[in-house]
Amino acid sequence: MCRLFGLSAAPQRVKATFWLLDAPDSLARQSRREPDGVGLGTFAADGTPLVEKQPLAAYEDARFGREARERASATFVAHVRYASTGAVEPRNTHPFQQFKRLFAHNGVLHGLSELDAELGAYRELVQGDTDSERFFALITKRIDKYDGDVTAGIADAVAWIADRLPVYALNLVLTTATELWALRYPATHELYVLERAAGGAGGDRHLDHAGRTGIRARSGHLARHPAVVVASERMDEDPGWRLLRPGELLHVDERLRVRSTRVLNRPPRHPLSLAQLEPAAAASQTGA
Repeated sequence: MCRLFGLSAAPQRVKATFWLLDAPDSLARQSRREPDGVGLGTFAADGTPLVEKQPLAAYEDARFGREARERASATFVAHVRYASTGAVEPRNTHPFQQFKRLFAHNGVLHGLSELDAELGAYRELVQGDTDSERFFALITKRIDKYDGDVTAGIADAVAWIADRLPVYALNLVLTTATELWALRYPATHELYVLERAAGGAGGDRHLDHAGRTGIRARSGHLARHPAVVVASERMDEDPGWRLLRPGELLHVDERLRVRSTRVLNRPPRHPLSLAQLEPAAAASQTGA
């Protein structure tokens, strides 16, 4: 399945190094299916987004994901894509950017024609073919409805989709230059959060996270600064990792304060099973 990683050290800008296809037990080596794309999103000191992403349409493209990238930012989002909707092209590779917000998604939703109708003029924000980018555009529309309140916008968009469209999963990470949001919905896929003290559990360690995801992140600065990490799995042995509840929306603000809201406490009205997905989409959700 697609893999999500998000990190905030706000208000501190920290340096971190990422390898998007590097882990001791990488799915890229385990699976019968190779990833279809990788991406990393950060922000410059003036708040300008920097998105680096590559579809992995050919074997040679995998070198992009294995290169070390040291970046400075207060927030980070990384994604490994197994394509479910849309061709393996740059425009369909996560993370997506809209109005200085970055977004990555793990899941599948159907009913895209109905979603397009709901988007109206916001459909122009969608450059590719994916359900994910359309989902992001609906969130953007709802954020505007609530005068820039991102939490309210995400909650409204997810509730609308859960009530009207067939849904397999809507797990997401959304970042701005200083804030981070993460949602797990419904219970289909796991999504974990770690509120990491400076130096980690022992108080004296840099961050070094790697797991089956393929994403690896290291930061010496986080030996001295706290951070909040969101990931599709526990990425180290820290006992502080916590599984988000289905329907839980996590918000990390510009001062690293964490707030959780249960925005939905019911399953989707039209839940999708793996058997109802096209073969490629089903494979994208299992890593098979």
